[in-house]
Amino acid sequence: MRATVLPEAERGEFFVVAGKITFNRPADSDIDIVASHGFVLPGLVDAHCHVGLAAAGGVPIEEARAQAITDRDGGALLLRDAGVPETHYLLDDEPDLPRIVHAGRHLARHRRYIRGYALELEPGQLADAAAAQAVRPGGASTPWVKIVGDWIDRDIGDITPLWPTGELVEAVRRAHEAGARVGVHVFGEEALPDLIAAGVDSIEHGTGLDTSMLDEVARRGIAVVPTMVMVSQFDSFADQATKYPVYAARMRRLKRSAAARMMATYDAGVPIYVGTDAGGHLPHGLAVDEMLAMHGAGMPTLDVLAAGSWKARQWLGLPGIVEGAPADFVVYDDDPRLDLNALRNPRHIVVRGAVVR
Repeated sequence: MRATVLPEAERGEFFVVAGKITFNRPADSDIDIVASHGFVLPGLVDAHCHVGLAAAGGVPIEEARAQAITDRDGGALLLRDAGVPETHYLLDDEPDLPRIVHAGRHLARHRRYIRGYALELEPGQLADAAAAQAVRPGGASTPWVKIVGDWIDRDIGDITPLWPTGELVEAVRRAHEAGARVGVHVFGEEALPDLIAAGVDSIEHGTGLDTSMLDEVARRGIAVVPTMVMVSQFDSFADQATKYPVYAARMRRLKRSAAARMMATYDAGVPIYVGTDAGGHLPHGLAVDEMLAMHGAGMPTLDVLAAGSWKARQWLGLPGIVEGAPADFVVYDDDPRLDLNALRNPRHIVVRGAVVR
């Protein structure tokens, strides 16, 4: 590869040998030149998607594989699966697919989440369930556990928290003890103080975050994945909730304030990462759309690139383009630092050392 490597923006060359990146020219003179110009980014990241989920629930592994390929073909080579009814671990062994960081199944209260998605629990069961979800079959640790922090209470007609404070604290402690991190779904404001105090590792959506909470979120190093492309659907959620006018009004209000709240989160120094909520009700392959939405809300271009590439990869435990790193990267003809729309047209996509495009 001979190109400008981001984020350092240095023009140079590197090589792919046995699926790894090296800056040392191999002794073998038979070298394929894949690119002699352009801009190279570490593979894009979708830090909140659902590989193996459709609107009606879980899907067979063949459909999950097709979802991952759609993400890959858009340049997303690292996916954090933020909860599915059945985790397709066999996809981890597929040489042409993005790398997937798993989170097991959503943990929610009985009848307090989307039907068929979650492991539905009664009060008092969350900590044991979190500890169990933190261990994948075979005994290895699952990197993430996904807890649903709030959802509509149909008896009240509005979003309310799902869990008592003490139960959240114990669930997060048990998950951490088992070697997992904890991500939480949360739309509204009320559940956030308890989730933050419990020590969760990421806030998904976070449309209820306000300035009174952000210093503590930043101090604790909690990440936020704002899923702007999903938040753009809040009006349609409200349109379908005619029986719950208070909830509908809140969803419309949260949509209107989402961009300003995301920027307040950014200004507070909270780490923000790209995530689309693809799967379920949204199609896969939206990582670039999410990056453009974040930029449209006011986030600077270079920080958006970091949130959807090298910094997000570091957060999820993978390096960028450095000596010995896995060869997962994308080559573009145009400089995405000048126009993020360049990300829509990858010239080459390299996955695990193989050129798939």
